[in-house]
Amino acid sequence: MKKNLKLILLVVFAHTIFMSGNILAGTPDRPSENNDELFKVAIAGYTFVNFNLDETLKMMQEVDVHYLCIKDFHLPLNSTDDEIAAFHAKLAAHNVTGYAVGPIYMKTKEEIDKAFEYAKRVGVKLIVGVPNYELLPYVDQKVKEYDFKYAIHLHGPDIKLYPNATDIYENVKDLDPRIGMCLDIGHDARDGQDPILDLERYKDRVFDIHMKNTSAATKEGKTGEIGRGVIDIPAFVRMLRKVGYSGACSLEYERNMKAPLAGIAESIGYFRGVIDATK
Repeated sequence: MKKNLKLILLVVFAHTIFMSGNILAGTPDRPSENNDELFKVAIAGYTFVNFNLDETLKMMQEVDVHYLCIKDFHLPLNSTDDEIAAFHAKLAAHNVTGYAVGPIYMKTKEEIDKAFEYAKRVGVKLIVGVPNYELLPYVDQKVKEYDFKYAIHLHGPDIKLYPNATDIYENVKDLDPRIGMCLDIGHDARDGQDPILDLERYKDRVFDIHMKNTSAATKEGKTGEIGRGVIDIPAFVRMLRKVGYSGACSLEYERNMKAPLAGIAESIGYFRGVIDATK
């Protein structure tokens, strides 16, 4: 990393200033789309928990991101078909695609049934879910029935349910190969794990990625902007390419959540700058 650090910082700086200028000017100018990459730059819906859909899509336009993991506070699980159609029409008008739904917590078989039927009606083939351990055999049945991928979200040391990538893998390795994980790199690191090595180890079971960084690889670590923290993001990007990851890398921004746009812009600018600088 050291030999490329100067170049990385210069490219990151240029991206960040460019995007900040777009925010101030309100223009839709498009930075590099990194179209030669297999993976997509996206945003996790939880980032916008304090904002309605119109506000969310405006911020996505500001930072030129076109893929969204849909949260149920923007599109409730009991939405009608007409409401789902209107939701997709609004996304399309902003050049945004909803690529998955979730995370959705599932504590009963009935909640699993509802989530799978919801995803089918929404028209996505990936559910980011958090099922109780004892429900995994039932998730296995539903994956076979619907032919969906199911990515279990890890939460680090904050809760006992799926604290890290290894815990998820050990619980799903004998189940249908369409059951895998949403690798939250910040929370994985906060549990004392190495998300770069975990991506390599479990590449065949990583179906979604939540991008963030953390101030320390401990429970006390605070998550925030992608470029600020202990995770080596350039090394992570190189590993994405090495393993041929073709899913979404979704920024899940959990700092300053009532005024997140500056942190979102910084994170997306940094991430795209690293993508360009490490080619």
